[in-house]
Amino acid sequence: MNDIVGTAPSKDDCTMAMLAHLLGIFFGFIPSLVIWLIKKDDSAYVAQEAREALNFQITLIIAYAIAGVLIFILIGAFLFPLIYILNIVFCIIAAVATSKGQAYRYPFALRLIN
Repeated sequence: MNDIVGTAPSKDDCTMAMLAHLLGIFFGFIPSLVIWLIKKDDSAYVAQEAREALNFQITLIIAYAIAGVLIFILIGAFLFPLIYILNIVFCIIAAVATSKGQAYRYPFALRLIN
């Protein structure tokens, strides 16, 4: 059951929400931004999930930038693969949850887009 609108989201909404999370693995923040801009007025569920995916991908960009700076002291060399693995794992977990119509919040993400 979806907490946002009080009713279960449609299958199309679940698919769009799932894609917003899953495509972040391959294309970063662009798919979630596009989905959020297109669907923000049509579906509260898709808008919320695309916004969550967008915030997570922005958080990852910041983490990659920090890892890039830390590469000079070799810590960044360990952080790059760790960030990549976390991206894959959390995006898959989010995609599975949203494909079932459940809301998902990443355990760590800067909530910059509201």
